[in-house]
Amino acid sequence: MTKLRLYARLLSVAGLVIAIDQFTKSLALGRLADRPEHLIPGVLSLNLSFNSGGAFGLLQGVPWLFLVAGIGIIALILVWAGRVDEEGYIVPLGLVLGGGTGNLIDRVARDFNGQVVDFIDLHVWPVFNFADMAIAIGVGLIILAGFRRRPEERDTE
Repeated sequence: MTKLRLYARLLSVAGLVIAIDQFTKSLALGRLADRPEHLIPGVLSLNLSFNSGGAFGLLQGVPWLFLVAGIGIIALILVWAGRVDEEGYIVPLGLVLGGGTGNLIDRVARDFNGQVVDFIDLHVWPVFNFADMAIAIGVGLIILAGFRRRPEERDTE
């Protein structure tokens, strides 16, 4: 696959993640401002909250750190994607790129003092959003792809 096609796939996946993320956050802001919705009581609720930390509420109170880190990770993914020879890494990288960009949009474009809109509440985990899910799934798939490579392929790097 040509580099142009790899980048097109990467940006398509990222664009889809960004669109779903921003759409669901807009819905949450409009529908959950007054009260949460309990879809499965005690298990799954939609509960509007704002997060100044990282994915799943990590390191609260330093939104500038995640702004800088987000920009750095986006740049790193764009460079890394240009060096990837296996198509199997492109979708996971697109998930991370889209999730990171979705949360970065919140920090920069929404007027919430650098905070990210979160709304998915599993009651046993910090409240999160679609972008956080995309990042976690993308990172998980990248790790799995690394383990699935044959040992001789890993030794040549």
